[in-house]
Amino acid sequence: MKFTKIAAATAATALALTALAACGGSSDGDKAEGGSDTVTLWLAGKEDTPKKVEDWLVKEFAAQHKGKNLKVQHIDWGELIPRLNTALQSDKTPDVVEVGNTQAATFTSVGAFTDLTDKLEDLGSNIGPKSFVEAGTYDGKVSAVPYYWGSRYIFYSKKAFKDAGIEVPTTLEGFNKAATQLKSEGNSKFSGFWLPGQDWRNGISWIFANGGDIAKQEDGKWVATLSSPESIKGLTELQGLYEKATTAPKDGKDAEPWTAYNNGEAAMFMAPSWARWSVDEKLAKDLGGFPLPGVDGGAAPVFAGGSNLGISAKSKNQDLSFDLLKLIYSDEFQEQLAKNGLGPANDSFTGLMGDDEFAKAAVAAASNSKLTPASPEWASVESASVMEEFFGKIASGDDVASAAKATDDKLNAALNK
Repeated sequence: MKFTKIAAATAATALALTALAACGGSSDGDKAEGGSDTVTLWLAGKEDTPKKVEDWLVKEFAAQHKGKNLKVQHIDWGELIPRLNTALQSDKTPDVVEVGNTQAATFTSVGAFTDLTDKLEDLGSNIGPKSFVEAGTYDGKVSAVPYYWGSRYIFYSKKAFKDAGIEVPTTLEGFNKAATQLKSEGNSKFSGFWLPGQDWRNGISWIFANGGDIAKQEDGKWVATLSSPESIKGLTELQGLYEKATTAPKDGKDAEPWTAYNNGEAAMFMAPSWARWSVDEKLAKDLGGFPLPGVDGGAAPVFAGGSNLGISAKSKNQDLSFDLLKLIYSDEFQEQLAKNGLGPANDSFTGLMGDDEFAKAAVAAASNSKLTPASPEWASVESASVMEEFFGKIASGDDVASAAKATDDKLNAALNK
């Protein structure tokens, strides 16, 4: 999903999900929205799936299923979770839905989606990325499959690098130094690297790169690890960047980082691959891209963006809904995703994203991507802005170890409800 628009999960959400789990499968009286002749697909965002790709899907579905139609509805990211909480329990459930990769566990954990484990081979043998399959898996069952991905990488001004005598860095230490130098050589409002204080979805990469993590499972429980030695090392490096490499607001989030770049206020920013098309056309020739480098070279682990698809467990159109998934996994549709800059769920078509530096950066970043803990309670962590608050404290100069320990305590309580 787009990282700036994670939906909130409230106490009402938890109650709704409990009721959804209790209701189980569909009854004989249940009908999918639009009736048995119409399959309804909920897509998140206004046009995260390009319109021409969506139009092809609608037309092709109708051509393959005479007398049947595909109805696509667009749901804003901010409304998606609360609307699904209601819709997936109702007689007017959508048949197939898109959810963000970090949202999948909220629904797979309560049986809201149909178990697809035994049907994965019908979708192909190259389903990925692996982290997305894991995001759609709960208790050994896969019920939400990858839709598209867009791992984060670095966008930069070639001119700014040339003027500063900087080569594209090959290690994380080299990147940190380059970002600091670029800021020091700019004006007082210039960022070597645009990094808002509460932008944890980018900042978490420094933890991952140093071998740390948000949390891990031990003996069936989640154990937060932000205060581990590895995580502390990454957070300390990150605090140095907040102090010396960026002028972004300490309370800023990850919304539209390309804006500062377009305004000439930053030499670098980090975002998913689709951000390329938001950079001002006048700056296109100067724009470059590379994966955030790891501690010892190669691509650092980064937070993966993208979505999963699930079939509503209460849908009366189970067979047609799976036919829709097969169409989405068809060569023709996967090709269109790749050619439009969205990472395809079938990695056989990744090469169609192009062979320029941007495509190479996207693929390299995706190969080592990570997700948030696959806990059904992660939505409550996001709704409470736990991570935003934590990274904001790091950006504001709080003691790293103390802030990490306090946040670990919050995560342990939240993830193990």
